[in-house]
Amino acid sequence: MKIEPSLKMSIFEPAIFGDLKAAAEAKKATGAEVVDLSLGSPDLPPDEKVRQALSEQSALATTYGYTLSGTKRFNEAVANYYQRRSGVTLNPDTEIIQTMGSQEGLVHLPFALCNEGDIVLTTNPAYVAYDAGIKLAGAVPYYMPLRAENGFLPNLDDIPEDIARKAKLLILNLPGNPVPALPDATFFDKVVAFAKEYNVPVLHDAAYSEYYFTGDSPSSFLSTPGAMEVGMEINSLSKSFSLAGARIAYIVGNAEMISIIRQLKSNLDYGIFGPIQEAAATALDHAEEITDRLRKEFSQRHKVLMNGLAEIGWSVTPSNGGMFVWAKYPFELDDKEFVFKAIEQCGVVMVPGSIFGTEGAGFVRLALVQKVEELEKAVAQLSTLDM
Repeated sequence: MKIEPSLKMSIFEPAIFGDLKAAAEAKKATGAEVVDLSLGSPDLPPDEKVRQALSEQSALATTYGYTLSGTKRFNEAVANYYQRRSGVTLNPDTEIIQTMGSQEGLVHLPFALCNEGDIVLTTNPAYVAYDAGIKLAGAVPYYMPLRAENGFLPNLDDIPEDIARKAKLLILNLPGNPVPALPDATFFDKVVAFAKEYNVPVLHDAAYSEYYFTGDSPSSFLSTPGAMEVGMEINSLSKSFSLAGARIAYIVGNAEMISIIRQLKSNLDYGIFGPIQEAAATALDHAEEITDRLRKEFSQRHKVLMNGLAEIGWSVTPSNGGMFVWAKYPFELDDKEFVFKAIEQCGVVMVPGSIFGTEGAGFVRLALVQKVEELEKAVAQLSTLDM
C-alpha cells in the first residue's frame, strides 16, 4: 500500500527540537555537563494548592464525564483574575472561551475568522503556531518585521494601505516568544486605532503576561480603551502556573468573536477534564501569591543571563519581561550551524532564531528554565566558544 501525506502536510517542517535533544544526549554521553535552554517548559512545579485541588477532584467518581466547555467555576475564576490583575471586566458567559492549551486555540482560531486567501498580519520572528494556523486555514501571512530600530515591536505604519484593508486578523505577542519585547500604553492605543480604521480583529497572545520584572501588574491589551470592541486575548496556564502538561488556556474579549470561536469549538472537542479546570481555577484564585514567587525567581534568572551574555560580548535584546532571552552571538556563522557547534563545543543547548522567521537569522533564543547556578554555568561554558 502506498501512503501519501495530504498536500497540507507540506506546510509542516520537521521540528528542530528532536535534533537538538539528540545532539545534547550525545554530548552528555561523553561525560560533559550540558545546560539545556531550548524548550520553554517551566521547571518549577505547580503550587501545592493547585496540585491538591487536582488530586482531590480526580479522586471523585463524579468528575469523569464530558464537560463540553469551560465550567462556570473556571469562567468566573478567569473573570475575577482579569478584574483583579488588569482592571478588565469580563462577562463569564459571553466573553470567555476555554481552549485545550493556547497552541490549540492559536492554530484553530484562523479557521473561525479567515477565508481562503485572506491576509493575516503576523510578526517575523514569531511563535511557530501562528504560521501553522494561518496556513491550515488557507489564509496568507503578511509578516511585520521585529527589528532593533523599532524596539522589536511591529511598525503598523509600514503596512501598505492595500494590505491593511484586506487583512482579516492581526496577531500580536507581547512580551513574546521568541522576542520578549514589552509595549507601552501608546503602542496598544495605536493598535486599537489601526484595528478600528481597517476593521481588523486583533488577537493578543498574553502567554507571558505574568513574566514582568518592572511595574506593579501585568499588562493586558484588553485594558486599553476600545480594545474590547476590536479584539481578544489568549492566555495559558502553562507558563505562569506551571501547568504545561495539563493543557488548559482561554480566549477572552469581544463577545461576537468569542461566539464564533465557541461555534467552532463545539465541533472539535468535548471540553477539558473537570479536575484540571478546578486546579486551574484554584491557580487563578491565588495568582498574586503564586506569580509573585515566579517573578522573584525569573527576574533573577533574567538578570544573570542578560548580564552574563553581555559581558562575554553577545548583543542581547533589551527586555523587562518574558521567559526568554533573545541574543545575537558574536560569530559569523549560520544560526542553525551555530547551535549545534555550541552543543558540541560547550554543551549549551539553544534554539536558532531562524526557525521563528527570516528576521531571526543570526540570533538564538535562550529559555530561562534553569536555576541561577545553571545559567551562570551556561555563560561560563559559552565564553569558551571558539568559532
